[in-house]
Amino acid sequence: MRCKQRFERMTIINIDREPVELYKILKFEGLVASGGEAKMAITGGFVAVNGEIETRKRRKIVDGDTITFSDTIFQIRLAQR
Repeated sequence: MRCKQRFERMTIINIDREPVELYKILKFEGLVASGGEAKMAITGGFVAVNGEIETRKRRKIVDGDTITFSDTIFQIRLAQR
């Protein structure tokens, strides 16, 4: 299922290693209050990765992926060392 909603905001999230599990990004970026809330949002179908609804909590996120959550698109970038 493709995500068809329009999103106005884009935010860059820098990660220092890859891959990172999807629920951890939501939690550590403060997009949800806890890991449990992150897992519920994902399994509930409220998160898309690269334009596709994602229900796997431990989906591996890498440089270049996009996460759509709460009317915002988050671009994942691997931080330069």
